[in-house]
Amino acid sequence: MAVSADAEALRRLAQLDSAPTPAPAPMLIAEVAGELRAAVPLYGGPPLADPFHRTVELVALLTERTRQIAPPRRRPARRLRRPARVRRPAIALRA
Repeated sequence: MAVSADAEALRRLAQLDSAPTPAPAPMLIAEVAGELRAAVPLYGGPPLADPFHRTVELVALLTERTRQIAPPRRRPARRLRRPARVRRPAIALRA
C-alpha cells in the first residue's frame, strides 16, 4: 500500500506516464530495486506505470490484488416485479 511518503514518487510516476497526478486515495504500488514502477488505485481507476521499464506483469499483479482485497461492489437493489395478471374469459364455455 502506498503511504504518504510515496506521494512524490507517485507524482513522478504520473508525469512519466503522462497521466494526471493521482488523487490522494488508497493505492497499491510495486517497487523494483527501491524505484516505484507501477501503481493501481484500490477502488478503481487507471493504473500508472513507468513507460521505460517492462511493467505489464506488475500492473497485472497489482490489479489482481486489488480485486482480492477491495470490498465487493454493491449491486443496485433488484426491483421485485409482480407477476402478470392472467386474463380469464368473462364467460366460461361448457360443452
